[in-house]
Amino acid sequence: MSLDQVLEKIPRGSPDKALAREVNFDALPAHIAIIMDGNGRWAAQRHLPRVEGHRAGIESVRDVVETSARLGIKVLTLYAFSVENWKRPATEVHMLMTLLKRYLRLELDTINRNNIRFAVIGRTDELSSDVLDELAAGQEATAQNSGMLFNIALNYGGRAEIVDAARRAIDAGVRASELDERKFAEFLYTAGQPDPDLLIRTSGEMRVSNFLLWQIAYSEIWVPDRLWPDFRRRDLLAAVLAYQKRDRRYGGLKPAPVLSR
Repeated sequence: MSLDQVLEKIPRGSPDKALAREVNFDALPAHIAIIMDGNGRWAAQRHLPRVEGHRAGIESVRDVVETSARLGIKVLTLYAFSVENWKRPATEVHMLMTLLKRYLRLELDTINRNNIRFAVIGRTDELSSDVLDELAAGQEATAQNSGMLFNIALNYGGRAEIVDAARRAIDAGVRASELDERKFAEFLYTAGQPDPDLLIRTSGEMRVSNFLLWQIAYSEIWVPDRLWPDFRRRDLLAAVLAYQKRDRRYGGLKPAPVLSR
């Protein structure tokens, strides 16, 4: 993807064009992960049912997914439904799953047009058959695409993922003496994918909420106050620009400057 492909989707006169031109396309984060927070508060501020916040959030998903693909991001992971979310009212859970199925059906053409490959991470075997059918159809329809990998984290928990990875390693007969970080990562849901370079959590909350606990060890974190249903292309561009200004050290010290004599 390229600057031109980003610009062609931005309306004339939009300030987003200036933001896009600031992006260094040679220093993009390979993997962006997003905790989509704030749907309920967005609805409450407007005296609407919570479900309307989730419905409004679909527009943000659409904008962020397409913009990420056009930027040239290799992997985008969105936190859609956690293992803890089953504690929510049954009507809300049902509506969330309905919105997910509707999104996949309506956006499949756009996903394919942008050469995006769709995947799901989480304990998917605990989902209902109708949801599983929709997820399988989306994955099958995009399996041959070679562009951005779009992960939806569904019935996902970071601790659950680590437990599941440990179980898979045991089932595979891996000996304790053979197990190191690289080997263990082969049993995660995200095996073969780069770890997130950039983690975004909307709504200003300073929590990682059990999301990609193994993978975000050295991720740069960006926390805007904007609620998820208001998050758009300009916010994603701002996050990428903020990321590109960071000095990533991976736990090491910044080299001391060489002093001239």
